[in-house]
Amino acid sequence: MTTTLQKPALSGKQLAGLAVLLVAAVAVPMFIPDYRVFQLALALCYAIAILGLNMLMGFNGQISLGHGAFYAIGAYVAAVLMDKVGLPYWATIPLAGLVCLVAGFLFGLPALRLEGLYLAIATLALGIAMPQILKHKALEHWTGGSQGLVIMKPDAPEWTGLSQDKWLYLFILAWTVLLFFIGWNLLRGRIGRAMVALRDQPIAARAMGVNASMYKSLTFGVSAMYTGIAGALGAIAVQFVAPDSFGIFLSFSLFIGVVIGGLASISGAIFGALFIQFIPNVADQISKSAPWAIYGVFLIVFMYVMPTGVAGLIRILRARFLRGRVTQ
Repeated sequence: MTTTLQKPALSGKQLAGLAVLLVAAVAVPMFIPDYRVFQLALALCYAIAILGLNMLMGFNGQISLGHGAFYAIGAYVAAVLMDKVGLPYWATIPLAGLVCLVAGFLFGLPALRLEGLYLAIATLALGIAMPQILKHKALEHWTGGSQGLVIMKPDAPEWTGLSQDKWLYLFILAWTVLLFFIGWNLLRGRIGRAMVALRDQPIAARAMGVNASMYKSLTFGVSAMYTGIAGALGAIAVQFVAPDSFGIFLSFSLFIGVVIGGLASISGAIFGALFIQFIPNVADQISKSAPWAIYGVFLIVFMYVMPTGVAGLIRILRARFLRGRVTQ
């Protein structure tokens, strides 16, 4: 799928719209129950992970079916540092991102020899193997084996007067805004153009001097870093990590989130995250006996109605609206 990058500058209306969305994101959780706030916090974690995966798939053209492994690594790094080392929760986030950046870069090096379905199978193997690796006896002292680790949910600063869930939501929201801002600047600049060039015209890109090996490996590393930070934030919100929590279905869910939100779309990560967080709950409410069948129906309907994802549909509707205003 070929897409073009937008200009880096935002119009005044776009900036105003983003400001309104940010204010709403901060205000809405103050008026809903803590459980719903917790769900929204997890959705933000998934949005960060989906953005990272979309960098790899949508913008660079590398397929990954095992990104749940990096989510697990980030979650366990945060949990181990909090439970075994005693680091404060906020200090574990950048460390989890750093570990996953290195892990993703190292995995991306041998993956340079693989493309398309072969790369997808290699990443799928990583996603399948990760829960078993975390259960291994050599790591059991640190990971807790099959039982996992329980971590304490951090209290909100006294001056805020907020509950734990609301404070964590705002903490995760701050990381989300920061990472989306960094991702927007990264993907809309020179690096983003090189990534898209390697995706669409690899031979021409190499002829123009683009270092394919470096860009592909770094993209894999940055993608893993985003997913690892999401995993660390998710672990802190859930207060628990266990190998079986990071099975292959998590990787598939992140993949689904990318497709539902829209390939090569930054804002699509939000829509994809809301889908994978809330649609399973909706499906369960519709049918207790066959929730995943209902979930499959939702997937089919979304793909039929929005083949370019939610963000793609919004772009199409916006273009038609603007054309209609011009012709009037």
